[in-house]
Amino acid sequence: MKKRIFSGVQPSGILTLGNYLGAIKRFVELQEDYDAFYCVVDYHAITVPQSPESLKSQIAHAACFMLGAGLDPAKMTLFVQSDVPAHTQLGWIMECTATFGELSRMTQFKDKSQGKESVSGGLFTYPALMAADILLYDTDVVPVGEDQKQHVELCRDLAERFNSRFGDVFKVPEPLIPEKGARIMSLQDPHKKMSKSDPNPAAYISLADSKDDIVKKIRRAVTDSGREVAYNPEEKPALANLITIYSLCSGKPVEEIVRAYEGKGYADFKQDLAEVVVETLAPIQARHDSLMADGSYVDVLREGARRAHEVSSAVLKRVKEAMGLSVFVDPAGVRI
Repeated sequence: MKKRIFSGVQPSGILTLGNYLGAIKRFVELQEDYDAFYCVVDYHAITVPQSPESLKSQIAHAACFMLGAGLDPAKMTLFVQSDVPAHTQLGWIMECTATFGELSRMTQFKDKSQGKESVSGGLFTYPALMAADILLYDTDVVPVGEDQKQHVELCRDLAERFNSRFGDVFKVPEPLIPEKGARIMSLQDPHKKMSKSDPNPAAYISLADSKDDIVKKIRRAVTDSGREVAYNPEEKPALANLITIYSLCSGKPVEEIVRAYEGKGYADFKQDLAEVVVETLAPIQARHDSLMADGSYVDVLREGARRAHEVSSAVLKRVKEAMGLSVFVDPAGVRI
């Protein structure tokens, strides 16, 4: 029997090359070996203000880019978080299991709230909802980047605490962190993660960017001092990031790429990198456009929500019974 895997993508903007290389590309590979549940986590997106029109569009684009990248409905389950009622129901239970101190120590909250005049309560408590997302599917492993490892550790702590109080209810998941590529950095600041919410559009490559935009952004990407194309994350973090992108897009080892540019400068390297990125994204963009045009992704999400509800409602019932909460009425069905 295959182990189960769960992960999600937030539709807070058009997905980036970092989202693809750091997460979605791995999702496609992992669907072959795991019982995979993948989620467009739209409740997480509303921890900051979103316009209804934009959010609706971003959910559709996220699903189509994920499917366009190679997720296969015959091999995995893809659904939208808000279509499955158990997520918010268990989310509240996890909020009541977590402590204020635990949530206040989450580094992502500190980063995302820094410098803001107003911060929603949801931004503070969303790691509890993330824990619920994972635990609802009896998840064995969670593919995450290094920056999300802390949230999976909190999830494990909450599951173990709940189990110690109420019995063996939750499966305790393990994080699955790749050796490389889990954290693609900004093209303008190699010390910041590439993010679709970056105010500088030159800092990231959107999966919807045109060929011309991709070429311009890579040409303008910051590099380090010197001319030698060498992989040294400590001394040349900007160049190391670009070489990592090249390696993940082309499938070539870092060492092979470095050897290919011996005696050449950054300009040649960037020109070839741009071509590799364009070639990588072109078929994904074509499939995305086709799915958006014919609307077939909607049926995928409907069937995904049906299966996700089937699994998650059974886990939620188990949780409620263990706690002494009412189970006289089955959890509400998925409203399609």
